[in-house]
Amino acid sequence: MKTKDLGRRQFLRVSSTATLAVPLFGFPALQKKSISLIWDPADKVALSEPVQWAVKELISSLEVKGISVGKFDHLNQSPRENLSIVVGGTDSPMIRQLTTKTNVVIPDVPEALGLIPLKSAGQAVLLAAGKDERGLVYALLELSDRVNYSADPLASLNIGKPVIEQPANEIRSINRLFVSDVEDKPWFYDKEMWPKYLTMLATQRFNRFNFSLGIGHDLLQNVVDAYFIFAYPFLMSVPGYKVRVPQLPDTERDKNLEMLRFISEQTVARGMQFQLGLWMHGYEWLNSPNPNYTIEGVTKENHGAYCRDAIRELLKACPAISGITLRVHGESGVNEGSYDFWKLIFDGIATCGRKVEIDLHPKGTDQTMIDLAVNTGMPVVISPKYWAEHLGLPYHQADIRELEIPKPPKEGEWRPELLKLSLGSRMFTRYGIGDLLKENRPYKVIHRIWPGTQRLLLWGDPQTAAAYSRAFSFCGSAGMDLMEPLSFKGRRGSGIAGDRCGYLDKSLKPRWDWEKYLYTLRIWGRMQYNPNTDSDVWMRLLNKQFGPSASYTEQALANATRILPIVLTAHGTSAANNAYWPEMYTNLSITDPGAVNPYFDTPLPKVFGNVSPFDPQLFLSINDFAKELVSGKRSGKYTPVEAAQWIEDYADEAEKNLKKSRSSANIKTPEFRRMHTDVSMQIGLGRFFGAKLRSGVLYSIFEQTGDRKALEEALKAYKRAYNHWEDLAHTAKDIYKSDVSVGERAFLRGHWLDRLPAIREDLSLMTKKLEQLTAGTAKDSLWISQTIAQTLGKPKRIKISARHIQPEHFQPDQPLELNLSFDKQPKSARLFYRHVNHGERYQSLDMKPDGLNFKAEIPGPYTNSEYPLEYYFELRESPETACLYPGFNEKLDNQPYFVIRKS
Repeated sequence: MKTKDLGRRQFLRVSSTATLAVPLFGFPALQKKSISLIWDPADKVALSEPVQWAVKELISSLEVKGISVGKFDHLNQSPRENLSIVVGGTDSPMIRQLTTKTNVVIPDVPEALGLIPLKSAGQAVLLAAGKDERGLVYALLELSDRVNYSADPLASLNIGKPVIEQPANEIRSINRLFVSDVEDKPWFYDKEMWPKYLTMLATQRFNRFNFSLGIGHDLLQNVVDAYFIFAYPFLMSVPGYKVRVPQLPDTERDKNLEMLRFISEQTVARGMQFQLGLWMHGYEWLNSPNPNYTIEGVTKENHGAYCRDAIRELLKACPAISGITLRVHGESGVNEGSYDFWKLIFDGIATCGRKVEIDLHPKGTDQTMIDLAVNTGMPVVISPKYWAEHLGLPYHQADIRELEIPKPPKEGEWRPELLKLSLGSRMFTRYGIGDLLKENRPYKVIHRIWPGTQRLLLWGDPQTAAAYSRAFSFCGSAGMDLMEPLSFKGRRGSGIAGDRCGYLDKSLKPRWDWEKYLYTLRIWGRMQYNPNTDSDVWMRLLNKQFGPSASYTEQALANATRILPIVLTAHGTSAANNAYWPEMYTNLSITDPGAVNPYFDTPLPKVFGNVSPFDPQLFLSINDFAKELVSGKRSGKYTPVEAAQWIEDYADEAEKNLKKSRSSANIKTPEFRRMHTDVSMQIGLGRFFGAKLRSGVLYSIFEQTGDRKALEEALKAYKRAYNHWEDLAHTAKDIYKSDVSVGERAFLRGHWLDRLPAIREDLSLMTKKLEQLTAGTAKDSLWISQTIAQTLGKPKRIKISARHIQPEHFQPDQPLELNLSFDKQPKSARLFYRHVNHGERYQSLDMKPDGLNFKAEIPGPYTNSEYPLEYYFELRESPETACLYPGFNEKLDNQPYFVIRKS
């Protein structure tokens, strides 16, 4: 019998008579297909709206599987043959009493959860407990997820040992962008999609959903698709202003606001924060003869006041919005240094009547702008890009490219007022942490993953996702914001109706685009919450989709996913995702610096060998590596040949597992065919870039020595690269449409087949150069043969066994002594160190040997800083051999330097 009106005293009296709970590691087989759900009617956490929504999700999952569910106020009322799931906050008397004798402790931190099997009075009990609303929502959604993906739902709830989890990152945000009138309106207006999509995000423990408007253009030049660019008049009419979009019916404007309210409310109902991104505040389209929408009624005189009042009215109209993301540099359409304008915007947020987070995109942001935001009294977040507009290896780059280092203007040099900070003194804030990680900062820092490296093909690797998770708490950072796959699809007026996933083969198209990336989003969400998540969490999805081939699929995807981040780290062709798209790479010539290419921000001369690594502190460019080979003196930096070997090894491992998956899977399912195509293409990308990196090194050796053999081998390697690209392009031929667009320019759209002519042209130039070359070498043949063999073979990095105990902290204004010890003394050791500030350059000094120990001291004045310190060591055996310490581990998933913070 269900009891709905059990009084508080009666509840406590009944509770006190219950047998104390004892741990139960694995329930006996449950015969009856019934579950009891029990919670204390006085438990405010259990009765909160998000938790009650999660309870309904669990009930629905169980009932779909034919399991009846009863709801009770206390354990004594549940039928003894049922599995009883007790739901509650960790502070509820019921949960406290049942956990008393289990010796299981749920951490006293926000969003912590516990799933604890135990036995009470001979009854099988499963506690689903949370420190707060979100923690309890996650516990219930985990149970629902287990049921949904299990052929035996009761068995899926037979948890063998307690599951205790807590978040590694405070903010775990997913960012969905509206950039295309054509491609994005269908999902924006889809009220059937949103609840399912948001439920998926909550289940995977994203706790913030960021919906971004006004990011369809970077600058207000050549605007074609202006929908939501200047967002306010697309959403509402602001009293006191006659601002409107003349091409937009009022009914559509009102529908937009109603949808924004609906989405934000659905987000909050699931226990997530709703963040609105307003990336553009300019209102005049320049050199734009045919925009689809324009703005009327905004002038220079009323611009600031209108935006202040509009953002205030918008926040009042959508009370579920709890954060605003703002692009405050020149690409917002507002001149950098316009502090009075942004003060008005911040005032509009601060006077909306509630607490609203201000999230600043930091490119060009200076202390004055930060102070304006902080002085509002609202919580402030600053969200720098992680690895520019791409995704590198799972650590924070040790240094930025020379192109991002500010330089004083040359005499007579003109710099646009619009970007005077981000192209001037604040240039180093464009593509990384900048100087944001001061200790005792009055704002939080999260890291935004821009959609450049992996945006179309399916990807997912638990190992590196866990390493990224650890990186996002770097020096007290608060987490991350992931721009989801397909971000910028159809940008700048390039949208194609019905083409969000770009499939030519319509049988591969999922109903909703994000369903293709269920594995990607599961891996990212869960690992950002807990990098030690049990593999069952992702394997349950793979088992359902791929059956016996699940484990092979896991490894094929994991190894394929590791390829492009290495390419980006070691060979940073461009920081801009609207120029460099490594998935559909536009060829950069090895031979011809005059060849047309989109890479405006790569060093001159613009050839493949001259490209800077994205971490030039730890990696060598092709040309610099060739110089080291020719000179015979090597640094310990990682080389293009090592990067080539890494990606080739990952490609080989991915192919090995992909072959095994074909032998045991139903290869006709859309899930398998999508996975197989995308992994095959990433394997091809790995082999293409591996061969081209080797070709580039050989060509650079030829340029520096004039040796014919080096050029011959460079040409052979380049031909192999071409063949790999040709193969992957033909793999995509019948799968993807001939025009997959993420922008209007040729290098942002089209097909992999379109990239072949430029590679052929470069091959032809290299062939002609060889034909015109006379015989002979500039170096002795033995040296050339050894160097070519080294470039084409498997590099072997020396290992010098070293030990270093990192100090727990440093004292400001006091020298910091660092020690290394060895079993065998190296020839030399050198310390490299710098504040955790991309606005500064590294310092270095030789360490002093003392037997098998080496010592160095960072000077006291240098430690008198607002910033943590980072450092690493270069160890040398001879002029030709050196390595870095700590450097990368074999999995390439660690931080390759030490960081120490102030006491």
